[in-house]
Amino acid sequence: MAIATLTLNPAIDQTVTLDALKPGSVHRARSVWSDAGGKGVNVACCLADWGLPVAATGILGQDNAAPFTQTLSAKGIDDRFVWIPGETRTNLKLLDAGTGDTTDINLPGLDIGPSTLEAVRAVLLDLARDGSLVVLAGSLPRSLPPETYARLTGEVRARGARVVLDASGPALAAALAAGPGALPYAIKPNRHELEEWAGRPLGEPAALLDAARRLQASGIALVCVSLGEAGALFVSGEGALHAFPPATRVASTVGAGDALVAGLVAGLHDALPLPDLARRALAFAAGKLSRTGANLPGRETVDGIAREIRVDPLD
Repeated sequence: MAIATLTLNPAIDQTVTLDALKPGSVHRARSVWSDAGGKGVNVACCLADWGLPVAATGILGQDNAAPFTQTLSAKGIDDRFVWIPGETRTNLKLLDAGTGDTTDINLPGLDIGPSTLEAVRAVLLDLARDGSLVVLAGSLPRSLPPETYARLTGEVRARGARVVLDASGPALAAALAAGPGALPYAIKPNRHELEEWAGRPLGEPAALLDAARRLQASGIALVCVSLGEAGALFVSGEGALHAFPPATRVASTVGAGDALVAGLVAGLHDALPLPDLARRALAFAAGKLSRTGANLPGRETVDGIAREIRVDPLD
């Protein structure tokens, strides 16, 4: 089964580790490192670490594409990116070593014209085969309309592929408002993103579950709501459940949500039943937390984490 990821707004993630983040203060960094990033890139990296063949496409600025080409080559990912003049953006991530929390400063991305989008679209549709899994992930460049993911989802679905969408804001809203033939197969909103869609706070577990069930009933086969340290809700035609991760030593939270998406894709690839799919998704996220960058530990370690994950049915 083929797997492909799309990243229209990638970034070089520069992580700065601080003893403690104090707004308005001068800081001395413990360390600085950079990773080729963007949600679809991170998902592809985790899937490659798991041992699944994956292709990655999207848009890169040709002036600083080297970190991406090196990462994709090192992990054996099929590099199908379209290059354009300019530099891919850099995102700053301030890691508080005391708390493990990360503060993100996301810079503006490249401006994308219609011809560039059509070039990427052609690559994506070439990768979308009958039965394949296609991940559309991350923010959209500011020059693209919010309906971009909805349009691409409909076209990818017409090829017989299943779309896993990880987006937020107007792009997510447009995708969720698409007609029955253009809805994604699976989505992974966090609590805030689900509240934006619902138009109200969802503080109670029952309210979160009700919102997820309404999305699933609208025609989305799998809804996963990520809840950070509280794990995640999973709702599908098989039922609903809450999965809780084990205690994990945190090296970096950067890319943990993307690892969760990669675990969903790996579970869908293997046609796992919902409880096992939930365990794999959370095991990917927990395994990534112990690593910097979008990197997983070995399969044996991830499988061991999965066995420690508690899954509570909600039906």
